[in-house]
Amino acid sequence: MSKVDYKINEVKSDKDKCKYYIEIAIPTNGWIDNVYFVVDNCGSVPLHFIKCENGKAIFGNEMTLNTSALYHYYFTYNLEGKFKYHKKENILHDESRIILEEMWKMSTNFKVPDWAKGKIMYHIFVDRFYRSTDAKLKEMPRRIIHYNWQEDMHIGPDIDELWNIDFYGGDLNGITEKLDYIKSLGVSILYLSPIMFSQSNHGYDTSDYEIVDPYKGNLDDLKNLCDEAHKRGMRVILDGVFNHTGNDSKYFNQYNHFDTIGAYQNHNSPFLNFYHNSFEDGKIKYQYWFGFENMPRCNCDSKEWQEYITGVGGVIDKWFNCGIDGLRLDVADELSDYFIELIRNAVKRNKEDGLIIGEVWDDPMQPEYGKTNPKRGYISSGKCMDTVMNYQLIDALIRYFKHNDINKLSGVIKNILINYPDETIFTLMNFTSTQDISRIINILGTDFYSEYKQWAWDPTITDFEFCKKFILTPEQFEHGKEIYKAYVFALAFMPGILSIFYGDEVGVQGYGNLANRKTFPWGNEDQDILQFFRKITSTRNSNPFLETANLKIHTINLQYFMFERINGNERALFAINRTNQEVNLALPTEYKDKPKVYSLKDSTSSKLSPYGAIMIK
Repeated sequence: MSKVDYKINEVKSDKDKCKYYIEIAIPTNGWIDNVYFVVDNCGSVPLHFIKCENGKAIFGNEMTLNTSALYHYYFTYNLEGKFKYHKKENILHDESRIILEEMWKMSTNFKVPDWAKGKIMYHIFVDRFYRSTDAKLKEMPRRIIHYNWQEDMHIGPDIDELWNIDFYGGDLNGITEKLDYIKSLGVSILYLSPIMFSQSNHGYDTSDYEIVDPYKGNLDDLKNLCDEAHKRGMRVILDGVFNHTGNDSKYFNQYNHFDTIGAYQNHNSPFLNFYHNSFEDGKIKYQYWFGFENMPRCNCDSKEWQEYITGVGGVIDKWFNCGIDGLRLDVADELSDYFIELIRNAVKRNKEDGLIIGEVWDDPMQPEYGKTNPKRGYISSGKCMDTVMNYQLIDALIRYFKHNDINKLSGVIKNILINYPDETIFTLMNFTSTQDISRIINILGTDFYSEYKQWAWDPTITDFEFCKKFILTPEQFEHGKEIYKAYVFALAFMPGILSIFYGDEVGVQGYGNLANRKTFPWGNEDQDILQFFRKITSTRNSNPFLETANLKIHTINLQYFMFERINGNERALFAINRTNQEVNLALPTEYKDKPKVYSLKDSTSSKLSPYGAIMIK
């Protein structure tokens, strides 16, 4: 069939709306009328006849759309009295229905920073990465210091039933000292766990948003880290924990450790409206994140809280004044849409190309379960976050490699390609591990994890003594390493940001989401895994077309996973064996006899070695 050409040009835009001129050219092999540009769930606009040119009838009109990260659209018209769809296959169709995957996608006023697309990220749990040469750890109340970097970490309650209060003293200057090591991994984005003054080693219970934790350094150290990272072509992202504070903070001040009048102490506190609170029987009551009484929940609808975090001269401005380039929003799915929009305004006010990544475990493009309101605006509104941590894909990939779950992997990838904006897809945070799950090598090297739980890992492990002592046997480690490399090969070449959790590149272990926070084993790295990571990241970075290449799935079966990345005239094929057996590979015709770019375990274009993989360009 003859091809139909069309174009959509932006005419005028502001923050909330964008006007477009739409034009379509249809082959004039018959009478054409009733031409419409249709936007799914939004409406349509008639396209008026303009002229005939080069054997095609040209129709056009203007349409104004609200700012949004994602619209699905198509065209309809009558050709000699017959109703036609024009879909993304770019040919004429007679089908009587159309579905989302057959439509084109577009965004209005939504652009994610180019510097983040398809890059390599290094995720650092600051206290456990590296203690700087000149670090001096001063004794502080309610803290335990490990002066010996190799000393066993604590898991579970310590002093007065407090958790996560043992510190190793990893700091900002330590990261600065190790920037060249990080750069050798092909990294261009640093993502730091919370660094502001907190009551715990992980930092997710903030005591003061305006000063760096004394064990991690100070604001000048942050400025220096950003400067040195920028010299090396790296950007810096901080963790923004704005859903709750610590109860031992200058805002809540439950233990009178601060000079301020905290919300817990006095109903007349200037910080009272920072928190969700209510009066019952003459007493004030607070809400706590997941019932943890060390983390009182902040009220995102409070004007005082919004102004403190996002207002001019507020917390976000202070952080960006130190040179950071973006934020990762902790538990972003618990923040209100409007509050996230204010956060975005503050980020963009400081850096137009600032990046915002959200922690959202479920599908960020779907409505909340049980709610009748339309899709939440995490991403879809185009005014909130740029992208998210890609828990959906990580869960599906682990299930594929561990449990042969073809349907989950296929379904998740299809959903992402259809329902996520391309700008988001190219910046999805595809992580090896995080501080919230077991280390990936432990997941893949053991049979501890059930196929039928909500996630492919167990986020609720409570046998802390077992977690503390558990380590893979040499046989389990070698077996886990084989699967791990195949898994990382697949993850590394999917669209998005490859995020390496500190130590995953050298075989750090950790069963459970507390034991995974061990200190980096400087001088005792697994060199085999390290060299594998350097090869993977070098291959990615030496093929920059992958940064914004589209994804096409060819095969997901019990033996191997094969997909293609396509960007204009450049394309590459990837095939990964998920089994411990050699498997025959059926390549698409256009890739036969083409040279290998990267082969894992001497795989070839006809056979994949056990847990082997291949890239052909």
